[in-house]
Amino acid sequence: MGRIFRGESLHKVDGKGRVSIPALFRRVIEASDPNWKEGLNPELIIVYGDHRRHYLECYTVEAMEEVDAKIAALPRGSNERKMVQRLFHGQSYPTSVDETGRLVLPAKLRKKIDLEGEAFFIAAGDTFQIWKPETYEAEELARTETWLDGFPEDFDPLILLDRPQEG
Repeated sequence: MGRIFRGESLHKVDGKGRVSIPALFRRVIEASDPNWKEGLNPELIIVYGDHRRHYLECYTVEAMEEVDAKIAALPRGSNERKMVQRLFHGQSYPTSVDETGRLVLPAKLRKKIDLEGEAFFIAAGDTFQIWKPETYEAEELARTETWLDGFPEDFDPLILLDRPQEG
C-alpha cells in the first residue's frame, strides 16, 4: 500500500468548482502516482457511484490499482464483477491536481453531495473523502460519537488493533 492520508481540513469552493487540496494530501497524491515527477500534475480518481454515500471518495493511482487488481480477480461475467466495475470504473472521475494545488470538481459531483461554498476533507487511510461540512457533522461525526459511546470512558481504540483478525 502507498502512503497514508492523515488529517482533516475545510476549504472554500469557488463557483467553477475549484477547491484547494490540503498540502499534506497533495504530497501523498504525488508519492502515490507512479507517473508523477516535478513539473507534472499528480493524478487521482474520484469515485462517486454509491448512492448511499454522501461524500466523494478520492483514490490515489496506487490505491485504485489495488482495487482494479481485486476487481480483475473476480470471475469475468459475474454479477459482482459487473456491479463493482460499474461503481469503480464507470462511476468515477479521473482528474489531476493543478499547478496551484487545486482540484476541479465538476457540477455533477458537486450536485451529488450538495456541495457549495465549502468542502470538508478528511483522511481515510489510502483514500480521502470530500464532504459537505454540514452533512459530515450531521451523519459521520454523530455516527463516530455513537460508536464511541458504546465503550467505557477509559476505552483505548488501539486495543481493537490487537484483536485476532477474523477471516
